[in-house]
Amino acid sequence: MLSLPLSLLLGGCMLGPDYRRPEVQAPASFRFDDGRSTEAVARELANTAWWSLLRDPVLDQLIAEGLANNKNLAIAAARVDAFYGAYGSTRSALFPQLGAELAGTRQRASQSTISPAPGSNPFNTVQGDLFIAWELDLFGRLRRLDEAARAELLGSEAARSGAVLSLTAAIASAYVGLRALDRQLEISRDTLKSRSEALELFRKRFAGGVISELELNQAQSEYALALASVPELERQIAQQENALSLLLGRNPGPIARGLSIDRLALPAVPAGLPSELLERRPDIREAEQALVAANARIGAAKAQYFPRISLTGLFGGASTSLNNLFESPGRVWSFAGSVSMPIFTAGGIAGQVTSAEAQQRAALYGYQQAVQASFRDVEDALIGSRKIRERFDAQALQVQALRSYARHARARYEEGFSSYLEVLDAQRSLFSAELRYTQDQADTFAQVIALYKALGGGWLGQAEALAPQPQASVQQTPALLP
Repeated sequence: MLSLPLSLLLGGCMLGPDYRRPEVQAPASFRFDDGRSTEAVARELANTAWWSLLRDPVLDQLIAEGLANNKNLAIAAARVDAFYGAYGSTRSALFPQLGAELAGTRQRASQSTISPAPGSNPFNTVQGDLFIAWELDLFGRLRRLDEAARAELLGSEAARSGAVLSLTAAIASAYVGLRALDRQLEISRDTLKSRSEALELFRKRFAGGVISELELNQAQSEYALALASVPELERQIAQQENALSLLLGRNPGPIARGLSIDRLALPAVPAGLPSELLERRPDIREAEQALVAANARIGAAKAQYFPRISLTGLFGGASTSLNNLFESPGRVWSFAGSVSMPIFTAGGIAGQVTSAEAQQRAALYGYQQAVQASFRDVEDALIGSRKIRERFDAQALQVQALRSYARHARARYEEGFSSYLEVLDAQRSLFSAELRYTQDQADTFAQVIALYKALGGGWLGQAEALAPQPQASVQQTPALLP
């Protein structure tokens, strides 16, 4: 007979919709997946600390430094702590609140009143109490708020994972871009050196009347073009170093170099990956937790229509001195219960419910959009890594052909079979092609890095262990375990 009232008292009901993960139309495979690797191999590649596949110890050290010192990661960890504190504060409302109070006064009462103060005057009053207050969550308002706060905390942890994901990709891309600029600077300096030697030779020939002033001017023009490219690349390198320093948590300054871009190993493209791997993407987890929180707040808003039952109690003593404060004659106690419920709010609660339902719909659309965006990111990286590699291979053929062209054009000019314009055209084309070749080389790395970033992967746990940790141990809190 008592089981039903007791269960209502202890648990009550939960208003509002219970969360169920929305169904998402996920493709069985990616459109630009060439299927060259098996699912097991693909999973292993996706779970690897992919930056180590470039085989550059300096890059490994830079990523470790960035994970340890990057300020955005420290901010993300602090935000987790903030949400952890907010969750603890919200959750505390589910439990009885116990407190104590000790108060003392000394006062003099009038002797001319109808009821003059008895005994000595002035006199002391001392009172010590233990008090308790508890709101019975019969309709689930507090539990829904607890559910929402828990989801927001887990969402902040997912955001921290996303920051780790973005940082590792950003450091690797910036480092590869830096090595590409270094190589372009080498090309420009080598070109400048050869054109400086050619210009000096042309000046001697012009002085000797062998060539015209037109040919001398052409050589000067090409020398100036190479000369102008050097300071521009030096500017880009310095700014790239500064950008990379910020990612590493340093003040702007020089960056250590490891392997040249030509010696960096290109990571394998993890083809054949099933789309369910995207469930590990932090941005999708964060969007889903936002949906969980918004869904829970609907129930919290609806619970305001129903009564709120509160229990309060007090036990203590009152006396004129501390000596007999807790003796039987001075003992005081009280126990009370209250029930309150709205009768007319002029649409106040209805507005809160409407707002909560609208926020839940917005969070749902945000979750669906995050899933679709993740599919797009993978598709873009897959097609990008394939097509940019094809462009890179074609650019390599062009560079090889232009080197041969430049060599033969120089020979034809020296033998008097062509004008210097042909030599200039060959050198100008080769210079531009070599710079584009290096840029395409960097773009190839960038697309593979983007693919590993788009896939998330089990390597995130390794990276997160190197990053600043929240002071609150979220993963070890039983109440937070999924």
